Amino acid sequence: MSDNGVNTSRRRFLVAATSVVGAAGAVGVATPFVKSWNPSAKAKAAGAPVKVNLSKLEPGQQVVVEWRGKPVFVVRRTKEMLVDLKAQGDLLRDPKSEKSEQPSYATNEYRSVKDEYLILVGLCTHLGCSPKYLPEVKPMEFEAKWKGGYHCPCHGSKFDLAGRVYKGVPAPTNLVVPPYTYENDIVVIVGQDGEKA
Repeated sequence: MSDNGVNTSRRRFLVAATSVVGAAGAVGVATPFVKSWNPSAKAKAAGAPVKVNLSKLEPGQQVVVEWRGKPVFVVRRTKEMLVDLKAQGDLLRDPKSEKSEQPSYATNEYRSVKDEYLILVGLCTHLGCSPKYLPEVKPMEFEAKWKGGYHCPCHGSKFDLAGRVYKGVPAPTNLVVPPYTYENDIVVIVGQDGEKA
């Protein structure tokens, strides 16, 4: 009878010990599996907002930064560029940006929070090529009415200096305006939504 009591106690101990070791093993196996669901550091960095210092950007100049693996064009427009935008309406496919992608605070004729600064995703809406920045165009290079902007070398799509697409080109919509906000007067944060002008 005493042997049965010892065997029962020993059996309970072995079952409990095995359960504890099994549970620890399950946690050890599950932890890397669950962690694999989280985005990698590289993926987090790729989607992180990007700060752009505007203080050294001269009127008429463009800088290109990378956000989410895409080029983002940041242009400081001159007063002449802004005046020319008003005269382009009849030549554009979507002059009021009603069918194009941009935050609500950039749904205006300049497609920006501050008229002077243009911020666009630098990929053509036709097949994703990167358009070239041509702020001033000689009439013989393209059509005489085109006042400059972006020209896609892949299939000839043209956009004005607000990223609005011209009629009669392959690109279906205007260039995309990413979400952005101003941290202060000289720093813009691309990829962070909001309006701070």
